[in-house]
Amino acid sequence: MITLLSIKVSCLIIFLLPLNFACNTDNDIFENEKVMLKYNVTNVPGHYIVHFNGRYLEDERVKYVNAALLQANAWFKSQILKCEHDSSICTISRNPGKKDEHAALCSTTWWHHHGCHVVPRDADNPMAGLPSDFDLLSCDIRDDENAEVLAGLFGQLSQHPMIKSVTHEKSVTRFLLQVPDQEDGEENIGGRKLLRTLPRQITSIMNADVLWEMGITGAGIKVAVFDTGLSKKHPHFRRIKERTNWTNEKTVEDGLGHGTFVAGVIASSRECLGFAPDADLHIYRVFTNNQVSYTSWFLDAFNYAIMKKIHVLNLSIGGPDFMDQPFVDKVWELTANNIIMVSAIGNDGPLYGTLNNPADQMDVIGVGGINFEDQIAKFSSRGMTTWELPAGYGRLKPDIVTYGSSVRGSNLKRGCRSLSGTSVASPVVAGAVSLLYSGVFHRGSVINPGSMKQALLASARRLPGVGMFEQGAGKLDLLKAYQTLTTYTPQASLSPPYLDTTECQYFWPYCTQPLYYSALPTILNVTILNGMGVTGKLVGVPTWHPYTPHHGDYLNVSVSYSGEIWPWSGWLAVHIVVRQEAQQFEGIAQGHLSLTIESPRSPEDDPAEFTSSITLPIRVKIIPTPPRHRRLLWDQYHNLRYPPGYFPRDNLKMKNDPLDWNGDHLHTNFRGLYQNLRSEGFYVEVMGEPITCLNMSRYGTLILIDPEEEFFPEEITKLKRDIEDGLSLVVIGDWYNTTVMKKVRFFDENTRLWWVPDTGGANIPALNDLLGGWGIAFGDSVLEGDFSLGNHDTVFSSGTSLVRFPPDGIIVSIDLMDQGDQILGGTGPRDQYPILGLYQTKAHGRSGRIVAYGDSNCLDNAHQTKPCYWLMNAFLEYTSTGHIPKIIRSSASSPIKPKEILPRRVDKNKLHRYSKVLDSNIGNVYSTVALPSCSKLTFLVADPLNTTASSSLYKLQRLVQDLGGPAGSSNTLQEIRTLAKVKDNMAVAASYDDEMDWLGAFDSKEDTDPRLWSFFVLVCILVLLIILYRFCSWTHGYRYFWRTKIGHKVYAYMEPQIT
Repeated sequence: MITLLSIKVSCLIIFLLPLNFACNTDNDIFENEKVMLKYNVTNVPGHYIVHFNGRYLEDERVKYVNAALLQANAWFKSQILKCEHDSSICTISRNPGKKDEHAALCSTTWWHHHGCHVVPRDADNPMAGLPSDFDLLSCDIRDDENAEVLAGLFGQLSQHPMIKSVTHEKSVTRFLLQVPDQEDGEENIGGRKLLRTLPRQITSIMNADVLWEMGITGAGIKVAVFDTGLSKKHPHFRRIKERTNWTNEKTVEDGLGHGTFVAGVIASSRECLGFAPDADLHIYRVFTNNQVSYTSWFLDAFNYAIMKKIHVLNLSIGGPDFMDQPFVDKVWELTANNIIMVSAIGNDGPLYGTLNNPADQMDVIGVGGINFEDQIAKFSSRGMTTWELPAGYGRLKPDIVTYGSSVRGSNLKRGCRSLSGTSVASPVVAGAVSLLYSGVFHRGSVINPGSMKQALLASARRLPGVGMFEQGAGKLDLLKAYQTLTTYTPQASLSPPYLDTTECQYFWPYCTQPLYYSALPTILNVTILNGMGVTGKLVGVPTWHPYTPHHGDYLNVSVSYSGEIWPWSGWLAVHIVVRQEAQQFEGIAQGHLSLTIESPRSPEDDPAEFTSSITLPIRVKIIPTPPRHRRLLWDQYHNLRYPPGYFPRDNLKMKNDPLDWNGDHLHTNFRGLYQNLRSEGFYVEVMGEPITCLNMSRYGTLILIDPEEEFFPEEITKLKRDIEDGLSLVVIGDWYNTTVMKKVRFFDENTRLWWVPDTGGANIPALNDLLGGWGIAFGDSVLEGDFSLGNHDTVFSSGTSLVRFPPDGIIVSIDLMDQGDQILGGTGPRDQYPILGLYQTKAHGRSGRIVAYGDSNCLDNAHQTKPCYWLMNAFLEYTSTGHIPKIIRSSASSPIKPKEILPRRVDKNKLHRYSKVLDSNIGNVYSTVALPSCSKLTFLVADPLNTTASSSLYKLQRLVQDLGGPAGSSNTLQEIRTLAKVKDNMAVAASYDDEMDWLGAFDSKEDTDPRLWSFFVLVCILVLLIILYRFCSWTHGYRYFWRTKIGHKVYAYMEPQIT
C-alpha cells in the first residue's frame, strides 16, 4: 500500500498557465504556457500523529495521551538511572562520543525540557469537539538530533491499549516547474506541423449527454473534492452543498484555480460542462494559497467525509510513500464506509514503476491518462506496483484510463481553460462515477466501491497494442459501464480476469519470455474484487485444473492469497513452475484455477447466499530449457529504494528528483535493458532471495547493478565458490563518497529538517567486501563525462572508478571530470580514471569471469541520456564465451596501482533500519541478522480436465452477470441504444467547437426552420439564372470579348479531335 505523503512526490497535473501566474492570481488564466505541478513532502520536526484504536472525544483522547506520556516518562527515568550508573550503556544518547551530551541526558530534568503536549484543534475546524481517532502531538524532540529517544517515545506510547500507532506529521508543499512541451493541438510528423481539432466538451466525447437525455444528471450524489477550494459565486456551479476549510488560513475560497478546475470537470453546468451537473458538491480546502498541507489536515477532512456519508471522493494528488500508515489506514476506512475513492495514478511517465498512492491501492480506482487519439499520454505513470519487491512481483495498475490531455474545465473566476495530466483524468472518472451512481442509486447496497470498480473494469474498452501496466483494464466506456451496473448481480471478480503469457502486447513483460524447466517461479499477481460486501474470505484452497489436451499437466501451480478480503478487495499471487517432464517440450500449456469467495454481511446470513465462484484461465508458452550461458540472473534482493529510507538517485545532477523510488527492477526503470537482453537471445530471471538460496550451476552470469543492500557473509562465501565452478559475474557500481553524501543532503525550508542519504548511488563498501577475494575494489571518486569506445558513444554520469584490480586483468581508463570535487566547491579537475575491468578467475579451467564497471546511468531509464546497451552486450559476450570484444581490447590501458585505503561506511547512518541483512551498524562495524530461510512452494493438487480451451481468453473477461437484471432493464438498454444512435447522428452535423449546455442544446446557434432553407435555395438558383442570362445575351462590352475569346480557344482544342 502506497500513500500520498512522501519526501518527494511526483507530479500529478500539467497546467497551462500564464507567464505572470505567480504575481497575478486574480486574473483569468489563459492557455499559453505549460508547467508541471510538483509536490515536496517531508516530516515536520517535533510533530507526531497519535492514532487511536477508536473514535473518542477530545477529553478522552487527551487523557489517554497523558497516561501514555506518564508511562513513557517512567521509561525515560529508568534509562536515566542506567546512564547515571554506567554511561556506557546509555541507550538514549544523542552523541555517545560527547561527554557533555551524556551529562545532559543523564540529568533528571531532561524529560521536563523535552515534554510533549497535544495540539488542540482550531475552533474553526469542523472536527473540533467531535469524536476523532487521532491527535497531533508536539514534542521538543527532533529525529535528526536523537533517533533513539524518538524510537523509545514511539514504542512507549504505542504500548498504551488505546493507542494504535505513533508516526511523523508530514508537510506537503506544491510548486510549479516549467516544462518543455509542444503546443496542444499540434503534432509534428516528418518536419511538418499538423493542426488537430481538439474537442471542447469532454462530456460529449464520453456520451454523458446520452444519460442526461434519460434524466440521469448526478442528482442525489454527494461528491467530495479535496483540493484548493471553490468560490461560492462561480457561475458554473449550481449545487455547492458545503465548503469546509481544513488549513490554517481563514478562507474557503480558491486562490489558485486547481480546485475550481477539478470541480468543474465533475459538476459544471455551463460552458465547459461537467459530468454530473446536479451532484451535490462538498468542497474540502486542504491546501493553502502557498500550496502547503499537512497529514493531520487530510486525516481530519477524511473523518469529516465519513461522517457526512460522502458517496464519491476525488483525490488528484499522490506519491510513492507507502509507509505513512495513518494515511493508508484512513484510505481503507474511507472505502470501507462506502466512499468510492478515485485518484490520479501519477505524471511520472513514460518511465515504468512510477505509480502513485493512494491510486495504487487495491480498493481505490487508480486512473491513468490518454489523449484524444486514444494513445497513452506520455506523462501518465506506468506500473507495476513496487512495494511488493524484492521477494514478490508488482500488481496490475492503473485500473483504467481516460482522457487527460488538453481537457477543458472551469477557470478560477469565469470561463474555461485546458489542462493536462492524470489529475485531469481523475476528475473525469470521478464525474463519470457520480453520473453512473445517480442512475443506479435506487439499487441500494448493490452499488458500492467494489461493484463500481468491477463495472468500470469489466466494461472498459481495451486499447490495441498497449500493455496492461499502461492501460489497466482499458479506456473508460461510460454507456457500457451503465449497462453493466443496471444488470449487475453481486459477485467477486479478478483483475486481470485471466493470465495469458502468449498475448502480446497486453501481457508485457510475461509474453516476452517463455517458461522452461528449472527456471525460478513466474509470479503473476491478481487483485480480487468483492462486490458482495466490504469483507470476505477465500473458502478452502483454490483448485488447479490442468487441461489434459492442452498439456496443462506440464505445470505446477502454487498460490498465496490474503487471509481477509478487506475493504472490497484482496490479492492472489500465482506461482507457475514447469515440471521436469517438459524440459524438452515446446508448446502451449493451459488450465484454470477455481476459487470461491464467501462474503456474508452479518453472522445471521446464510453463507451459501453470499458466495461467488470464480475461474482464472491460465495459458503459458513452454520452451526447452536454454543452455547455461544464455541464462542470466538479475539480483533484485540487494536493491533498496525509497521508501522508507533516503536512497539518492544515481545521477547527482537530477536535483529535482533526488530519490531512488522505482524499484531498480528489470520491468520498471531497467525496462530498456531487459528488452535489449531479450532481443540478444538471453533469458533473464529475477532473484528475490539471498544468493545462498539459488542453484547457480544453472546460470551463466549473475548481474548486480548498483545494490544498496549489504551481503550476508554466507553469500560472499557461496558466490566465491560458485564463480570457481563456472558462474560469471557482472558488477556495476555507482557513486559513493561520504563527504559528498553529507553535501547532497537537502534542507527543507518548510520543516527546517535535513535529509541525509543512508548510502550513495550504490553501497560501495559492501561491493568491495564481495569482490575483495579477487583483489577488486571500487573507490570513492565521483566522476562524469562523455566517452567513446570504438564507434559507440555514451555518458558516464556520477559514477565511480576502480582502485584495485588484478594486474593480469584488462583495464579501460577514460578521461573524466571529478564531479565530487566540483560539488564540494572545487574546480572539478579532469584526469584518466580506470572505470572498467575484465578478469578471468583462475581457480581451475572452468572458473568464471568477472566484469566491473563504475556507472549504471546509461542502463537506467530513469535519467538516461545516451543508452549503453551495447556495452552490456560486450560484457555478456565476455562472460558467456570468454571472448574479449574488440571495442574493449583496443581501448585497454596499463594496470593500476592498488590503493591501500578503501571507502568506509558512514558513521551513525540508519541503513540497519531498512536493511534485510543488518541488525545494527556503526560505521564499518556491523552485525547481521540470521540468514533467512529459503522459500519453498507448496504446489496445488491437480484436478485434470479433459476439455478444450477457448481460443481467446480475452472474451472470457466479462462478469458473470444476471442478464435478466431488474425489472425494466431491457427497456433501459433499448433506450440507451436509441439515444446513442440519435446522439451519433447529431455529432455528424455538430462541430466540436459548438458549446453545448448540459441538456444537450447548442448555445452557438438555434435550430433552423426547414422553410428558411428552402427559401434560401430558391434565391440562390434565381441569382445564378440571372447571371447566366446576362453573360449569354450581351453582345457588346468586355463580356462579349471574353465570350468570343473563350469560344475560339474551345474550337481550336476540339477541331483536331473532330477531324
